[in-house]
Amino acid sequence: MTSLTKTIIIAEAGVNHNGDLDIALQLVDCAAAAGADYVKFQTFKAEKLASSTARKAEYQKVTTDATESQLDMLRRLELSADAHRVLIKRCAERQIAFLSTAFDIDSLTFLGNVLKLDTLKLGSGELTNGPILLAAARSGMKLMLSTGMGTLAEVEEALGVLAFGMMTDGTPKARQDFAAALLKPAAWDALRARVTLLHCTTEYPAAVADTNLRAMDTMGAAFGLPVGYSDHTEGNAMSIAAVARGAVVIEKHFTLDRGMVGPDHAASVEPADLAALVRDIRAVEAGLGNGIKQPGGAEVRNRLIARKCVVAARDLPVGHTLSEDDLASKRAGGPISAMAIWDLVGQKTTEAFAFDQPLHFGGLS
Repeated sequence: MTSLTKTIIIAEAGVNHNGDLDIALQLVDCAAAAGADYVKFQTFKAEKLASSTARKAEYQKVTTDATESQLDMLRRLELSADAHRVLIKRCAERQIAFLSTAFDIDSLTFLGNVLKLDTLKLGSGELTNGPILLAAARSGMKLMLSTGMGTLAEVEEALGVLAFGMMTDGTPKARQDFAAALLKPAAWDALRARVTLLHCTTEYPAAVADTNLRAMDTMGAAFGLPVGYSDHTEGNAMSIAAVARGAVVIEKHFTLDRGMVGPDHAASVEPADLAALVRDIRAVEAGLGNGIKQPGGAEVRNRLIARKCVVAARDLPVGHTLSEDDLASKRAGGPISAMAIWDLVGQKTTEAFAFDQPLHFGGLS
């Protein structure tokens, strides 16, 4: 049975502030006005995230200066510690929760220990980053883990690292320790309490044909954990479809203007589309209901109008033994369902019925 749940909607500002705090504050305001539950940014130290030789992704070469290194691009997009505090203050004023993705362990520690966030997002690039997974497990924060680019086996190993970190204080000796951690039932209890997996296609923008929303079902069945969807496609259709498939979290990139220069603007929605997404998700939630097949309140009052009842196919005198030819099914608001028409054959009338008059059990014996 499907229960009534509220999908968590994350408006992903990411680095669409272009390193400008004023733009970041406008993004907070837009996310709050749209009705999102969280506005999410990215927390990193460029030198800890990328080496000087790291290449830009192809989509980044198109949306930014192709001659600029990834490291230099990331330096431009860093948010300072003070900027984080200003953004958190604005979030509190606008009554929207602040969230961020940590891309290195120092940033993770800053979010958890200094800013005291209770929830952390880890991007798809961290699915195979054992050290940051271990640190996240020991942070005490609730975790949302994107799984883009990953196989089911890689997701399982990442969960093993998280389980190991949640269950022990020791240092792993080898990868086998993670698999062993998952053999403990208590580990799965810990994972269910803190971890949400996000299906994701790591491309910007991602093609609808590459979305594969059924992978959410696969992960949910394999691990028994809540599953959501981080949407990089253009438009809102895939996010809405994911909610209909049971996503508990939707994450969507947004920007003030898709025409702005920067790595993620082109793969983002603008404020009006973000607001439409929130509205449509809430409508889908209302429409999903509780899974019980039963008439709604409006349907109950329409049953007498729309459903057929048994009526007299001709004038029927008192004492008449009914045959099939005496009976018809029509809309008339009568008390005997047309499903029971055969039960009446052979009964006798104890009162007269006129043509088209609904029959009732009080006039039959």
